[in-house]
Amino acid sequence: MSRINLRRLFAVMLKEIYQLRRDRLTYAMIVGIPAMQLLLFGYAINLDVRHLPAALIDQAQSAHSRQLSDELQQSQVFDFRIAGHDPAAVNDLLRRGQVKVALVIPSDFERRVAMGTTPYLQLIVDGTDQVVQQTARQVARFPVVDYLRGDPVTPSASPIEVVSYYNPQRQAPLNTVPGLIGAILTLTLVMFTAIALVRERERGNLEFLITTPLSSAELTVGKVLPFIAIGLAQTTLILLLGHWIFDVPVRGGLFDLYLASLVFIIASLALGILLSTLVASQFQAMQAAILTFLPQLLLSGFMFPFEGMPRPAQWLAELLPLTHFVRLARGIMLRDAALGELWVDFAAMALFAGVAMVVATWRVRMRLD
Repeated sequence: MSRINLRRLFAVMLKEIYQLRRDRLTYAMIVGIPAMQLLLFGYAINLDVRHLPAALIDQAQSAHSRQLSDELQQSQVFDFRIAGHDPAAVNDLLRRGQVKVALVIPSDFERRVAMGTTPYLQLIVDGTDQVVQQTARQVARFPVVDYLRGDPVTPSASPIEVVSYYNPQRQAPLNTVPGLIGAILTLTLVMFTAIALVRERERGNLEFLITTPLSSAELTVGKVLPFIAIGLAQTTLILLLGHWIFDVPVRGGLFDLYLASLVFIIASLALGILLSTLVASQFQAMQAAILTFLPQLLLSGFMFPFEGMPRPAQWLAELLPLTHFVRLARGIMLRDAALGELWVDFAAMALFAGVAMVVATWRVRMRLD
C-alpha cells in the first residue's frame, strides 16, 4: 500500500472545495435541503389538525344545540362554513370536497340528552383522509352531557356516532394509492425530462439542432410528447397494481381521471424542462428535481394533513401542482366526483401547466440563442 502524501491530499481537498464553491446548485443543496426540511417539518408539518372545513346540520335548533356547535367551533378543530337542516345535502358537499366533516344534530337532541339515549350526535367524515378520521374519533369522545351541565343517565356508549364515508374500513391503501400516482409521476417525470435535455446539451446535440429549422416550441413539445406516453403508462400501471393487490377502486369516471393525469403530467414535464435550462449537468438536474420534489411531497396533503399547516404553508402548497392532483385523484377514485365538480383544482393545475410550459419554451429559446 502506497504511503499517503499529506501535501497532495491537502491539494486534492482544496480542489474539491473550490469546485463546490463554483457549483452553485450543489452549494444550494448543501444548505437548502437541511434548511428546507427543518422549516417544513418544524413549521409547516403539523399532525394536530385545525380548521377542518365542516358543515353544520342542526335540526334541533335549540339553545343547547347552538351552545354545543359554538363550543366545537371555538375549539378550532372545525370551521363550520356551511349550515343547513337537510342531512341529504351532506353527500353532495363531501363528494365535491367542499367540506371534510359534517356534524348532524338530530331534531330530538334535547330528548336524547335528557334520557341518556346515545348517540346524541352524528359526525360524518370524508374517509379519503385518514387524519380526518382520526380527528373525528377524538372529537367523538367529547363529553356532551358534562358540557351541557345536565343530569341525565350516564351513557354507556360514545355520545357521538362517527360515520366514515368512502372508506369505512379505514384501509390505508385507499388513502395512499391515489396520492401515490402523483408522487411517482412528479419524481420520475421531472427528473427524466430535466436529465434528457441536459444530456442533449452535454453530448453536443443541441448545437446540431440549432442548425435545423426547429423552433424552440417544436423542440420543447417534441421532447415532452414521448414522456406524456410514459406518464400515462405509469398511471395505468399504478391503477392496475393498486386494484389487483390492494383492491383500490376507481369509483368515478376513468376519462376524468386520465384527463386530470394528462394535465398533471404536462405540468411535471414543463417543470422538468424548465429545470434543465437552469442547470449545467445531469447530476445537477437530479439535484434540482429532488429539491423541487420535497416541498410538493410534504405540502400536498399526501403525507401530512393540509389543514394542519399554517396559512403561509397552505398558500405555498396551492401553487404546487401535486396539491391539486392529490385532491383530484382522491375525489374521482374514492368519492365518485366528476371533474366538473372539482373544476377549481383542475383549473389551478392547468394554469400551472400552461405557465410552466410557456416559461420553459422561452428558456429553451434563450439557451439555444
